[in-house]
Amino acid sequence: MSYWQERADLAAAFRWTARLNMHEAVANHFSLAVNADGTEFLINPNQAHFSRIRASELLLLDANDPDALDRPDAPDPTAWGLHGSIHRNCPHARCVMHAHSIFSTVLASLADSTLPPIDQNTATFYDRVVIDEHFGGLAFEDEGERCAAMLTDPSKKVMIMGNHGVLVLGDSVADAFNRLYYFERAAETYIRALQTGQPLRLIPHEIAEKTALELEDYPGQAEAHLRAIRGILDHENSDYAT
Repeated sequence: MSYWQERADLAAAFRWTARLNMHEAVANHFSLAVNADGTEFLINPNQAHFSRIRASELLLLDANDPDALDRPDAPDPTAWGLHGSIHRNCPHARCVMHAHSIFSTVLASLADSTLPPIDQNTATFYDRVVIDEHFGGLAFEDEGERCAAMLTDPSKKVMIMGNHGVLVLGDSVADAFNRLYYFERAAETYIRALQTGQPLRLIPHEIAEKTALELEDYPGQAEAHLRAIRGILDHENSDYAT
C-alpha cells in the first residue's frame, strides 16, 4: 500500500492521542498531505476510535475531488469540510491535527483565549497562535473555508478555535503531534495557574520571543518523540502499523 511510512506514523499519533485522553469518542481528525501541492491527503476513516485506527485503514483523499463525500468509504463531512479546505488552500499545512482536548478547549472557551508566556511551554507559542473568535457551527465546507483563510501565514501553526477546540499544523506527523502535545500541556499549565487565583508571573517579551526561537531550532525533538511512541507501541505488539 502506498505511503506506508506516513500511514504508520499517523496511526501511531492516533493511538497515542487516545492514550493521553486527548481524543473525543469517534470524532476529531488528523490528516497528512502526501503530494507536492498538498491536495492529496491521508485522514482517519469516518467515526473510527483513535485507539483502534490502523495504518491500512486511513483514507486517501483528493481535496479537489467534488465526489469525495459520495465514496462508499466517504469521510466524515466535517473532516472533509475542515481538512479538505485547509489542504486545498494552504499548501504549507502538510499535517493538520484537530482535537477537542480538554485544556485547549477550556482555553478556547474563555472570552480572552490568549495564551500568555508564563513558563517554557507557553513561551513556545508566543505570538505564534491564530485565535478564531467567530465560531460558525460544525465544520462543514463553508466553515472549513473560513478557517482555512485564517491559516495562510506559515509562521502561525496553531489555531485556537474559539468555542470549539484546537487545530495545529506541522511539516510532518512528528512535527504536528509534538506541537499538539505541547500546546495541550501549555494550556493545562495556564488554566491550572488561573485556578489558583494568584497573580501570574509573565515572562518579558524579549525572553518569551527568545525562548520560542530557541525551541523552534531545537534539533530532532519532534522526531525523537514520535520515534519513542512508535517504539513503545511496537514493544507492546500493537497492530497500529498493519
